[in-house]
Amino acid sequence: MPPPRSSLLDRAPIVGKLNTRLQGAWNSGWLKPIELEPDWLWRKAAKGFGLDDERGGRSDEDVADFRERLSVLCQSINAEARLNPIGQSFAYGQLVRAIRQRLELGRMWRAGPAIPNTPLAKPIIIIGQMRSGTTRIHRLLAADPAHTATRFCDSWHPVPTKPDLRPVWSGMALFWARRLNPWIDTIHPFGASQYDEELGWLASALDHSAYEAQWRIPSYTAFSEARSAAPVYREVARILRTDANHHGNAGQPRVMKVPQFAEDLEELLAQFPGASLVICRRNDDDVLRSSVSMVANQMAMQSDSVDPDWIEGEWQRKLALREARLSKALSHHDGAIAEASFDALGADWLGEIRRIYSALQIELSDEAVRAMERQMQRSESSPHLAHREQLDKINAS
Repeated sequence: MPPPRSSLLDRAPIVGKLNTRLQGAWNSGWLKPIELEPDWLWRKAAKGFGLDDERGGRSDEDVADFRERLSVLCQSINAEARLNPIGQSFAYGQLVRAIRQRLELGRMWRAGPAIPNTPLAKPIIIIGQMRSGTTRIHRLLAADPAHTATRFCDSWHPVPTKPDLRPVWSGMALFWARRLNPWIDTIHPFGASQYDEELGWLASALDHSAYEAQWRIPSYTAFSEARSAAPVYREVARILRTDANHHGNAGQPRVMKVPQFAEDLEELLAQFPGASLVICRRNDDDVLRSSVSMVANQMAMQSDSVDPDWIEGEWQRKLALREARLSKALSHHDGAIAEASFDALGADWLGEIRRIYSALQIELSDEAVRAMERQMQRSESSPHLAHREQLDKINAS
């Protein structure tokens, strides 16, 4: 059980201790200070790779987009994020990993150009604001044996390996994440090999969504929101095709979801025309309250200057932007669309699932229902059920 959470900005005692030790190691010269600068990060990540690995499978536009994103993101972190030593270390690790994975993927695609062009069945994409029930719908549809989905470990480690140690790497990462942030599973339940969202693939293309939820980087968010996300989703499509090729499930509909998809639905559907969509709806106030809690929890560990009021204002803006862009994209989508209600799902999950399947014109088999029942049984003991209670206590204090 996680400890009580008395404030949106609570963090584990180990965070303060690690910050002190990291700063001391930098001050004493025992560790070299981190430089969050594009050239420095690239040199760290690119050891062992050739110049052509950056371009493997990608257009000049896609190569340039990543480089420009990295430059602007580093500027924003250094000028705005006010990261503490743990935050700086996390930023270094995430950005070096994104660069290195990009080079690893490019090398693989140069050697096997057919891999990122693997034909796919049309996906089923879960669309909705964060905290709107997308995870529950995603995992129920992914439980259907007729479908497939993306493992958490494959999202954050998209390069296939032999033997496949990615579940081990992600399991270790989650172990330390839970030590540093004991509330992480109450906000979003994780499992190394569990089906999860493709957020890691967006992060690997330096989309802003994974980073704005951790760091206060408004100039990078504005930069990314204002430019085309097409290069990001071309990379996501290549990674998805690579993942499907590796697992041998390209013929099954992939159930996908990231809240950011609502903001970029036009660019996403350009890669997957005719995809089936499930639109998740929940009361706006509940969505905002839960979103602020999640973002504050992530930021509090990595910065000593977190402002919950700023987070609330920023996420009010974000939710409105996503809703506006979603409405525009849906107005000319020609694939099947179903709507899912957070409240209806809570009251009668199977009835809501039957309604979704009917709207998408797909068969709900007895085998799928049994698999979904097992998924619901597992979720009944999930730590995330405590999140609403946490928020009620915080708001009452």
